[in-house]
Amino acid sequence: MSSPTKTSSPTTVITNIASLVTNDPSLGDRSPLGLIQDAAVVIDGDRVAWTGESSKAPATDNRVDAGGRAVIPGFVDSHSHLVFAGDRTQEFNARMSGRAYSAGGIRKTVAATRAASDEELERNLTRYLREALRQGTTTMETKSGYGLTVEDETRALRIAARHTDEVTYLGAHIVSPDYTDDPAAYVALVTGDMLNACAPYARWIDVFCEKGAFDGDQARAILTAGKAKGLHPRVHANQLSYGPGVQLAVELDAASADHCTHLTDADIDALAGSATVATLLPGAEFSTRAEWPNARRLLDAGATVALSTDCNPGSSFTSSVPFCIALAVRDMRMTPDEALWSATAGGAAALRRTDIGHLTPGAYADLAFLDAPSHVHLAYRPGVPLVSEVWRRGARKV
Repeated sequence: MSSPTKTSSPTTVITNIASLVTNDPSLGDRSPLGLIQDAAVVIDGDRVAWTGESSKAPATDNRVDAGGRAVIPGFVDSHSHLVFAGDRTQEFNARMSGRAYSAGGIRKTVAATRAASDEELERNLTRYLREALRQGTTTMETKSGYGLTVEDETRALRIAARHTDEVTYLGAHIVSPDYTDDPAAYVALVTGDMLNACAPYARWIDVFCEKGAFDGDQARAILTAGKAKGLHPRVHANQLSYGPGVQLAVELDAASADHCTHLTDADIDALAGSATVATLLPGAEFSTRAEWPNARRLLDAGATVALSTDCNPGSSFTSSVPFCIALAVRDMRMTPDEALWSATAGGAAALRRTDIGHLTPGAYADLAFLDAPSHVHLAYRPGVPLVSEVWRRGARKV
């Protein structure tokens, strides 16, 4: 049990928690989730000050009764594409009628995004952030990648940076339609003028390393240029086919290799022996009827796994982490405990954050109440809106 932290500002205790997921294996049942039964959490300002059994909670200024509900850390969604305009309903409908998914559909969203005003793009972004928050997501990464010009990529990141700290430059989503006949010139733009304009608004740089997008050499050049400008790499890796993306991510110490659907034994060994997180995005497989990533192989090898939504208008138009947890348990052979950890602490690891994804002293007080006595209900009752209350940085938001 953690010790109370002495504070001078007003404090709040949330008590009568049926089961509390701390993600600290030194607490509670000593599992990776650090489950504490009949628990309490003390919040001081925007941080967790104490966690433990309700009967041992210190005195506080304010008291909230959880009513026998479970409390979990807020979800950390480390992969999304929320700055866009337009809709790809027709593409989805055709795909569900038998047409295969490829990277080329992105071009339709690029055209719509370029035509949209700043106000429209920001309105869409905040809509999806609110939607995710209502479902328990308290930290959300999002990317550019639907502008593919210096001006449009820069404005996407500028808009995103007003609403989240986790902003990713993805000028290398696909080769811009303006450069179809000269991909090398587009890579030069992405690593030159576009990078210079975008870097001040981003923390991360990403590349879609895939057939139909960027090959290994192009991806290495893009990520290396980003690192030189102070951006840390992430990689869309091995989604549609076997390829160099995972190995490149590990080589460049990328925080995350995302998708990881088609992996060799060497890819799994590389991830398990590195600090690069394998971020799995089951919404994409659901929405494209593609092969599921084998989470079991990754976990059994010792790789760190994150779960995220990949919320985007083309291949995974969901902002629901609970939905992705249910998919991961049903179709990717994760246990309910593993799936929840991956959607909270795993997402934090994929963003290289230590202040989110867990509920222990010093972490941000980001948490969600479930209308259920246990986190297992997230997979046990798929599709049911179990998240009943969301706190972010110590304040109730939902």
